[in-house]
Amino acid sequence: MPPLYLVQQNTKIRIRNRRVVVEDEQSDPAQTLVSIPLSQVDQVVIFGNVSLTTPAINAFLERNTEVVFLSIRGEYRGRLLGQLTPHVPLRRLQYNRLSDEKFVLQMAKSFVSAKLAHQRTLLLRHLRQQPHVELKSACDQLEQVLQNIPHKTALSSLIGAEGAATQAYFGGLRCLIDPKWQFHERNRRPPRDPVNVLLSFGYTLLAQAAASAVQVVGLDPYAGFLHEIAYNRPALGLDLMEEFRPVVDGVVLWCLNSGQLGLSDFEPGDTERPIRLKEEGSRRFLLAYEQRMETKYTHPLRQMQFSLRQCLIEQARQIAQCIQSGLPNYQAMGFR
Repeated sequence: MPPLYLVQQNTKIRIRNRRVVVEDEQSDPAQTLVSIPLSQVDQVVIFGNVSLTTPAINAFLERNTEVVFLSIRGEYRGRLLGQLTPHVPLRRLQYNRLSDEKFVLQMAKSFVSAKLAHQRTLLLRHLRQQPHVELKSACDQLEQVLQNIPHKTALSSLIGAEGAATQAYFGGLRCLIDPKWQFHERNRRPPRDPVNVLLSFGYTLLAQAAASAVQVVGLDPYAGFLHEIAYNRPALGLDLMEEFRPVVDGVVLWCLNSGQLGLSDFEPGDTERPIRLKEEGSRRFLLAYEQRMETKYTHPLRQMQFSLRQCLIEQARQIAQCIQSGLPNYQAMGFR
């Protein structure tokens, strides 16, 4: 089931008769905005000033319903989780694999290759409709890096190649976006234009979905292969999300080019947040993102149709199988 997203500020989550009830605290009497059976809520994603009653916290912990806390602009703050899954042998193997340099490098190569291949696929799809020199050049550069990845012998050189390819990719992506959006390059912390605001927003949502998928199969989301292990960074979740990044890029392109979002949905901010997406714009972007995440794809290993959200879990399960077998033969989704 898709997460319950709460964007409206100054609201409170309660539990009434085994239902999750969201109320507007500023209205008198309090107005009910959402009422959903507790059994239908697997994850709650909170933006900004939204509070929970103690009974709501207890109910979510009992059902192991994850609550993700984001800032009002979509930056990750933390999460409320129930008990850890009882997969000690799997996690022990995961930690042991981290000391195997060949295993780590091969898994990292697989994640990078999957990401770049899917980025190239997205650009090629548009190149057929909009022949453009920069777009063609970006596709060629991505292909060249993809061919060189198998020959990389160190994680540092792999990451360097990924960085160069990603820069070329966003150069190609720029050709698909109207100049009025002032998108010149990928930037973050903070994003300085509306396109980068949406990309960062979407990647944050995707990162939380990937970290959750990793936990579902019993792995430690903080112990990854490609991304550096650091405090409070879900490195393995970030590894998993790499091949799904173009999903977010596609959502952003659709929102901009279809008129789903316009310049009026953004407003000037401050030094820490130069451009802000307004609340109503956030709602429309979340709707587009969720519609995409519910799109069905045939999983290459299971040969069954799953939503993209379920595909994340299946790919996390494949990572677990690689760890258990000791064979770093991770297979990408192969989006077309």
